[in-house]
Amino acid sequence: MFNANKPSLDELPSSAQLFRSTFLAAAGAVAILVAIVLPAEYGIDPTGAGAVLGLTEMGEIKSELAEEAERDRALDAGTGDQSMFLDGLLNLLVGTAHAQESGAWTDTIEFTLAPGETYELKLTMNEGDVAAYRMIVEGGRINFDLHAHGGGQSITYEKGRGSTGMEGEIVAAFPGDHGWFWRNRDDQVLTVTLNIRGTYSDLKRGG
Repeated sequence: MFNANKPSLDELPSSAQLFRSTFLAAAGAVAILVAIVLPAEYGIDPTGAGAVLGLTEMGEIKSELAEEAERDRALDAGTGDQSMFLDGLLNLLVGTAHAQESGAWTDTIEFTLAPGETYELKLTMNEGDVAAYRMIVEGGRINFDLHAHGGGQSITYEKGRGSTGMEGEIVAAFPGDHGWFWRNRDDQVLTVTLNIRGTYSDLKRGG
């Protein structure tokens, strides 16, 4: 076991000495901060010591690099936001276009006709009503008669022979039923798809 001599009170530092040591340490830290750290890290040289030691230039370079990096980040962020906005706008336009395309036709009628079979479709319309249509024929050619009747009146708008499809519009000449009569004069089964939109109150189908 070792015995250590307990220091006397006279050997301990006084409060004034402790304060002076603390003050000197703080002053040294401030001096190092002002003379070395600020010039080397931020290019700030209030004492001129940084320029003498070559630290100020190094700090200025660091500051410039940091500013450039921040500008690049801001530019990238802005470009990203703009790109996101443009992408969103493009998606909106494309989605709207698809919605308009898919919703353009009020009714879609599809039917299949074997050789010799017929099909009839009529729209109930008032005088001056307009209905647009698109007819698509797959698997062969078809004959059709686009006509109207009502109130003792009748009219033939158009006739087709060996048609593979067409599009147009019906402008009702008078109140009544306006539409198509199809007959498959081909020797094979075919499919007809008719898209319709416009002003009409009823749609009558028949074979």
